[in-house]
Amino acid sequence: MAIGKAAQPELGRRCRFELPAGVESVPRARRLTHDRLLGWAVCDETRDLAALVVSELVTNAVVHTASRHIVCELRDDHAADLLRIAVIDEGCGPDRLAPHPARDGDEDHGRGLLLVQALCRAWGAQEAGLGLEVWADLPRTAVSEVG
Repeated sequence: MAIGKAAQPELGRRCRFELPAGVESVPRARRLTHDRLLGWAVCDETRDLAALVVSELVTNAVVHTASRHIVCELRDDHAADLLRIAVIDEGCGPDRLAPHPARDGDEDHGRGLLLVQALCRAWGAQEAGLGLEVWADLPRTAVSEVG
């Protein structure tokens, strides 16, 4: 994982949407991501992976912060064959409630960032105001489709 400012892809196409910080926003974020990437003609495999990565990052922001809203951003750099996904939360400032409690004893809980690491070319986090921006880069074109 890279912490700090990472090289940003050239801003080709960009989509940004804000959602309430609740579990009900996870499927909505996944759907919005899938639909936007379909419109950008991103390959099927990358579209599916991006929807999964967005689900994991939004879930982490909901569970581990006291955010009221979460911002998702998709950046398409066609020239570099790169899709950047970023999820920005509002952190846990002193004027906010404590983060949502994690579920104890849930074996499937806590593996989201390991999954993101396994699926993405690169990922990392950097401060964003009082919160955190977690980003992940996927190839725009699946390896199996190149060539």
